[in-house]
Amino acid sequence: MLLILCVDLDDDLGRKTSFETPVVGRERVESAAVALATADPEDSDVNVCFQGVHLHDSIDDESVEVAVVTGTAKADVSANRKVGEEVDTVLASLSTGEDVRAIVVTDGAQDESVLPVIRSRVPIDGVRRVVVRQAQDLESMYYTFKQVLADPETRGTILIPLGILLLIYPISIAAETLGLPGSTLGVISALLGLYVLFRGLGLEETIDETLERIRVGLFSGRIQLITYVVAAALIVVGGLGGTEAIGTLLGPDPEPIQAAAAFVYGAVQWAAAAGVVAALGRITDEYLAGSFRWRYLNAPFYVTAIAVVLHGLSAFFLRLPFAELSYLAVTLTTGTFIGLASTLAFAVAEQRYPQNRDRELVG
Repeated sequence: MLLILCVDLDDDLGRKTSFETPVVGRERVESAAVALATADPEDSDVNVCFQGVHLHDSIDDESVEVAVVTGTAKADVSANRKVGEEVDTVLASLSTGEDVRAIVVTDGAQDESVLPVIRSRVPIDGVRRVVVRQAQDLESMYYTFKQVLADPETRGTILIPLGILLLIYPISIAAETLGLPGSTLGVISALLGLYVLFRGLGLEETIDETLERIRVGLFSGRIQLITYVVAAALIVVGGLGGTEAIGTLLGPDPEPIQAAAAFVYGAVQWAAAAGVVAALGRITDEYLAGSFRWRYLNAPFYVTAIAVVLHGLSAFFLRLPFAELSYLAVTLTTGTFIGLASTLAFAVAEQRYPQNRDRELVG
């Protein structure tokens, strides 16, 4: 028995019509193709389904069945797995004692990536790739190119890097004319590389969300935005302080462990200040928004406790005159006490003075 297997790896049929997949049988496949063509006349999977029906009708020397199997919208490994499961379903539905062979119908190389999955379940006699004849005409090529560029995502992916590449030569000429340094070309290349990297890693959505949060923070009066900027500045100062501490305390060629301890010793107070400032900004915004909880006040104390512990450890590893074993014990004990005391204090405060008591009474 010959099985005509139409592959829709990105599940256009399932997403755009009401048909449940797999679709088995000549009449049902034709109906599915008509439904998909009605929903999206430009979808190439329409031609795949009709090609399957055409092959079914053109073979009369053996028993033939036609079916459509689909993957998922992501067209990834999960899509291949789903295609394999639907092929198993199709094979189980064939009530025949004959050996089953398959002809796979696709619309391109992406769908053909699932061939090993199908071949592991049924022998494949051939692969038929459907190509629309009008796609070879100049008018159709122009229309296709116009449709691709009309998509905002595709337009940004293709045109922005192309535009940057085309600007490199005139900008380099302008830089040479104005006597600017030769690194201008390198800067442009770096910008292009960063853009491609962001697109490849999918970071553009994260950046857009961050910018949106900043915009909302500016116009909604959130003190957290200011405290985050201050915290970032304090962290930079702490990094400089830690680097300076390495040179001051250890000299030119320190050991890695000693260098790390010196960096922590010089930067920990600035990092702690940054953590406290950021935590206070978050606490203030939560209070103004009416979602304050007593446990939020633990954050500044936790940061302080960690800073005390790190200060003691770094000073002990650097063998500073005051950092004896007793000093290390005091700092470890103090850090632990601060953390435990704040946790217990605000837990008791939250039990005795719950912030949502008024809302519970209203409810």
